[in-house]
Amino acid sequence: MSRLTPTRLLTAMLCAGLTFGAAAQDKDVRLPDLGSSANALISPQEAQDYGAAMLRQMRALDMVVDDPMLDDYINDLGYRLVAGSEKPKEHFSFFIAKDNVINAFAAPGGYIAVNSGLIIITSSESELAGVIAHEIGHITQNHLERAFEASKKDTPLMALILLGAIAAGGAGVGDAAGAILMGGQGLLMQRQINFTRKDEIEADRAGIQTLANAGYDPNAMASFFGRMEDTLRVGSGGDIGDVPALLQDHPVTMDRISDAKARATALVNAQKQRPNTSTLDKTQWEKSTAPIAFVKDPTAIASRDAKSGLDTYLLMRERVRVLSGDAGQLATYYANNLQTERGFDTASNRYGYALALIRSNRGSKAVEELQPILTAHPDSQIISLAMADAKLQAGRRQDALAIYTALNQQSPRNRAIAMGYAKALTEGGSQDDARQAAVMLMPMLDNNDEPELYRTYAIAADKAGDPIRSGEAYADASYLSGRPFDAMEQLKRLLQRPDLDYYARARIQARINDLTPLVMELRKRRVQTDDNPDGRSQQLQNRENCQGRLCFSATNNGR
Repeated sequence: MSRLTPTRLLTAMLCAGLTFGAAAQDKDVRLPDLGSSANALISPQEAQDYGAAMLRQMRALDMVVDDPMLDDYINDLGYRLVAGSEKPKEHFSFFIAKDNVINAFAAPGGYIAVNSGLIIITSSESELAGVIAHEIGHITQNHLERAFEASKKDTPLMALILLGAIAAGGAGVGDAAGAILMGGQGLLMQRQINFTRKDEIEADRAGIQTLANAGYDPNAMASFFGRMEDTLRVGSGGDIGDVPALLQDHPVTMDRISDAKARATALVNAQKQRPNTSTLDKTQWEKSTAPIAFVKDPTAIASRDAKSGLDTYLLMRERVRVLSGDAGQLATYYANNLQTERGFDTASNRYGYALALIRSNRGSKAVEELQPILTAHPDSQIISLAMADAKLQAGRRQDALAIYTALNQQSPRNRAIAMGYAKALTEGGSQDDARQAAVMLMPMLDNNDEPELYRTYAIAADKAGDPIRSGEAYADASYLSGRPFDAMEQLKRLLQRPDLDYYARARIQARINDLTPLVMELRKRRVQTDDNPDGRSQQLQNRENCQGRLCFSATNNGR
């Protein structure tokens, strides 16, 4: 990932992301459901609002891998784990941060980010699940609230502001104070609030239990930490810059690994003693399924594609690699390794190669790479969708539409399929095609925070002859992308249209009312964002006020 420039650090919101670290040496560890008086200072809804604001601002900085297929995959995995956790009814939301640093973090409101670099380095879905389960453990054990409570200064407001310190990949810009001095505003990139060792072991143990409850290998967490420690010993050369951020944020000791292995072994032995479970092995852990009630979207491609015989996790790992990296360089990476590395020629690597080719505008070559995989696995929706994308790019629109149509009939509520299909219908299609695309996407807009979905709908609605709905969707996309001022201006222009009916005018006015408190607060504080240069005059004053200490700028969520 390219390093963030100072101008890209200028954003509006402060949101918490607490990476897991170790500080104290507490040894007496239990797993109670610990409450916290911090709940009196920040309500669950306020915490959720902070987490949502963090996600919007990360999108404004292009720090999120926004892809409906990966979004479904990581949330299905996350919700499967949540179903096996101590608090399955808590609010959670999982997303992939566009950062090659090996790390993950939990934020207020149950928002959990997994860096693309961490996904790429894992070797099994259980390892990935182990890290996510650890983060879920931090939330279910109320560690964020306890860290928040411990951070209180003179007033509850200061504690609330500190809880709003964002943690999201700011390597290369110095510490948090340096980020403020460079940016002049309150987005603190990767400001770490360390958990205690007691918190870490609590999260480990809660996570291991969650892994087992969800049907994953409970040994995976210890094995992944051990592999990271081995990497540090063998390859770091003593340079702190070579140490994985995962280990910088939460040092792993042999005692901690041994404790995790012992607990996992105890769980496995207990499971074997139950009826009809005496032959459980790692393969069976991986293939177990969770109750569908807690899965975010049971129509997700990743869920259905398991029947094709392909390893969905391996396909998604390569998809993350390609969507978070440079497509041209990755196409060369795959091509070279396919020619020279024994064992590299797998379906997942061929799939990754095809995606890199599609993203670097070589659709015809991608079709050639995908065809053998599709022939061997004709029921794979993942490969079929990639083939449709490749054929569309190669100029074979009718062939692509035939695949999209068939996939949409199989999974009519799947966003990844619907968005690809809608783009194919809209680009180069008739007004009726665009209308079909808009009708298909509109039901998916409810309770969805993915900007690209709104943009795709907006393009289709505009071509279908509905500029009002299109304008509303463009405004929503701007807001969800961390650009509230742009969203407000678009809505105000829409409100001036003479052809608005009563219902459209009411919808637009309601959106303006929702955004007004946020925009007023940002202007009051002269916060500079990409879509609000008015805060620029405040930069010098901010720098002077922040000399030698941390400064925070709190804002309301406003929605």
